[in-house]
Amino acid sequence: MPRTSSPKELNMSMFLNTLTPKFYVALTGTSSLISGLILIFEWWYFRKYGTSFIEQVSVSHLRPLLGGVDNNSSNNSNSSNGDSDSNRQSVSECKVWRNPLNLFRGAEYNRYTWVTGREPLTYYDMNLSAQDHQTFFTCDSDHLRPADAIMQKAWRERNPQARISAAHEALEINEIRSRVEVPLIASSTIWEIKLLPKCATAYILLAEEEATTIAEAEKLFKQALKAGDGCYRRSQQLQHHGSQYEAQHRRDTNVLVYIKRRLAMCARRLGRTREAVKMMRDLMKEFPLLSMFNIHENLLEALLELQAYADVQAVLAKYDDISLPKSATICYTAALLKARAVSDKFSPEAASRRGLSTAEMNAVEAIHRAVEFNPHVPKYLLEMKSLILPPEHILKRGDSEAIAYAFFHLAHWKRVEGALNLLHCTWEGTFRMIPYPLEKGHLFYPYPICTETADRELLPSFHEVSVYPKKELPFFILFTAGLCSFTAMLALLTHQFPELMGVFAKAMIDIFCSAEFRDWNCKSIFMRVEDELEIPPAPQSQHFQN
Repeated sequence: MPRTSSPKELNMSMFLNTLTPKFYVALTGTSSLISGLILIFEWWYFRKYGTSFIEQVSVSHLRPLLGGVDNNSSNNSNSSNGDSDSNRQSVSECKVWRNPLNLFRGAEYNRYTWVTGREPLTYYDMNLSAQDHQTFFTCDSDHLRPADAIMQKAWRERNPQARISAAHEALEINEIRSRVEVPLIASSTIWEIKLLPKCATAYILLAEEEATTIAEAEKLFKQALKAGDGCYRRSQQLQHHGSQYEAQHRRDTNVLVYIKRRLAMCARRLGRTREAVKMMRDLMKEFPLLSMFNIHENLLEALLELQAYADVQAVLAKYDDISLPKSATICYTAALLKARAVSDKFSPEAASRRGLSTAEMNAVEAIHRAVEFNPHVPKYLLEMKSLILPPEHILKRGDSEAIAYAFFHLAHWKRVEGALNLLHCTWEGTFRMIPYPLEKGHLFYPYPICTETADRELLPSFHEVSVYPKKELPFFILFTAGLCSFTAMLALLTHQFPELMGVFAKAMIDIFCSAEFRDWNCKSIFMRVEDELEIPPAPQSQHFQN
């Protein structure tokens, strides 16, 4: 017997009766299309930025409106000392460092662009280099010398051609303004023209950006060395005459060290490795306190090329200290030396039968230590990921540092027989010791969370950034995927069975709009469907009634 309906239900039924099956097909189809577009956008955003767009908007904009906790609230001020130390360490590890093995823009980076049409350097990376140049190569007294004043503006220029033109102008203005006419004989008209030193920083810029080969860059750096050495000696004598002279001497010191290091790198590129090693050793003896350039990493790479492993071990003994900051070069070079002692006879089958010897255990532990510091390096050494040109700046423990290390050291690993095989067999065992790398490390501090974001700024867009640890898909991507699938299924069913789906939709809406929706059950749904289809109720058995 049909049940009686309230006036509210009658009005709703009249409204639903006016809806045709095409409406439900259009409704479900549109819902499926919109959810599909949201899914595609969410997936693209996650692949590009490593996070969910909906989640980011929710945390950044909606959470404060809904009364979320402010980051500067008093709760944060009550954090423990251990957490504060961990946060400070995380911030220091996310600091961007100058790549000690950076390439030459004109002779290497630009040639790559000419051949492939791709830009190997990002704007963020080049902007950091411009800031470094202004810090190292300028001082407050530059306005007193016209050439240095021009170069001070040149380092701020974004256009490479404008920088090169400014460097040429600085060299030309030195020749025009620095002429001092001195009479040789008082009664004669013979004059001596005395020129002041050239502008060393102008030669640096031309060697870095205008020279198209390493040989041309070396010639310009030699001219820069002649000019920079003279400025350094003069400022060294006047450095104690005031703060202005002291700043000028500090600038001239940075210029001289930079020129000598780049000259050593030119010699290394041109195959004169022993000469490069001597220049680096002399530079480290002359300026032992200037560790900002990390010249020891250039020295390690050159010594490995010479296969002078005893000298490499001596350098590591000095710089692989617990009180000094680590790098992928130090950790992986130490692992390479220990792997070299056992890699030629290492066999995973034999090691599984008899166990690891003491030397093999030391090599495995060194590899685990290196992988914990930077887990991205093994994929490049084992050629599981393709290499690109290293950036001018790196993030320690990040993908950018892994690229910079593997770009120069892959050949050294290949030269040691069995080293890559030992690395292949043991590197993944590191992750069993650190199941939660973002929370707790084994030999180092927890892996910093900020590496992925910084690496995406440092590395070009055509490179797929390595992410550690692997992120699970965000909830909103899974949710939109389920929503898209569900609405697509509804659209298909509505298209195939429009009348039945329309009746079902009317019944469901009627149930939720009814004042008695709290007491509905499965039997009431079937009764409503029978009422709409005017199907007489079937006789029920005693078992069904019970």
